[in-house]
Amino acid sequence: MQEAKIMRDKLQKRCQLFIQNRDIVKNAFGWESYYIYPLCASLFTIRGLQADAGVMKDCRDLLKEKTGFFSNFRGISKMATVSTLSLSPSPENKLNQLLDIYGKLKEVFWGSEYLTVAASVISDMADPGQYEQITHRTRTIYNRMKEAHPFLTSGEDSSFAALLALSELDDIYIEQEMERCYTLLKPYFFSGNAVQSLSHILALGEGSAELKCEKAMALFDYLKAHGHKYGTSYELATLGVLALLDTDVKTLAQDIMDVDDYLHPQKGFGAFGIGARQRLMYAGVLTMCDYMPQLQPMKTAALNGVVSLVIAQQAALCASAAAAGAAAASASSSSS
Repeated sequence: MQEAKIMRDKLQKRCQLFIQNRDIVKNAFGWESYYIYPLCASLFTIRGLQADAGVMKDCRDLLKEKTGFFSNFRGISKMATVSTLSLSPSPENKLNQLLDIYGKLKEVFWGSEYLTVAASVISDMADPGQYEQITHRTRTIYNRMKEAHPFLTSGEDSSFAALLALSELDDIYIEQEMERCYTLLKPYFFSGNAVQSLSHILALGEGSAELKCEKAMALFDYLKAHGHKYGTSYELATLGVLALLDTDVKTLAQDIMDVDDYLHPQKGFGAFGIGARQRLMYAGVLTMCDYMPQLQPMKTAALNGVVSLVIAQQAALCASAAAAGAAAASASSSSS
């Protein structure tokens, strides 16, 4: 009983830090999409750090100085990049790394906002001497994704391909495991694209595809039965990270629901903020932090610290793009 109380206190403190970081970023950068603020906050909170608005503004200026106006680093992913740079002891060196990796990726991919996410993942997880090899392996794995699902696979999958390329898993195993998970999950969830992303994440973990998929579905069902329906669009892939944790479904679900209930009444996390589904996704991301150190048996344990951030960033970028599209459509409708 005492252990559960400690866990709840720890989660509450993390929630408070998350809200505090969201407010720091929002107050310093007031004209960004409201979907971006919790994303940036999660980058700091997962590391147990408080955002520094002054350092972030310096990093924003550095990004402007080093990249052109139409650079993909200056689009929707700008604030995520600024946050990442501000976490580095040498923001300029970090930015040079990102630009170097992005340049290598552009030799084998079309440039996109999603490719900046892939560059960030490789920068965090690989040594400079590995950049070339990881870049080409990323493309190889992406090609396998495309061959299996030509109509589902697009630029947004490049960061998932980068995560898989950074693992020690065999390419053929990755392809087969992704497909096994996809086949098991597709009848259960409506969105083929979201199921594909979920299958990418589950392929990172050890154990049979059946057991991993069963746990993901059990967690989804438990949360839904208790009034917390997990999003089945871009949010769904975070369910994969949670399913790979060496913790039982009920314990995970209770922590997620506790965090969700704590965030719900907070300004910006209700119906007029990021909404229930993204809020529940961030509840999952904050819950993961307690269990990451326990990931001993997984071949890809080193990757899991960034998996949740990649997924959250994907979701925020997609949501922001959708919001921008809706605003443009509304403006067009008003002027006609």
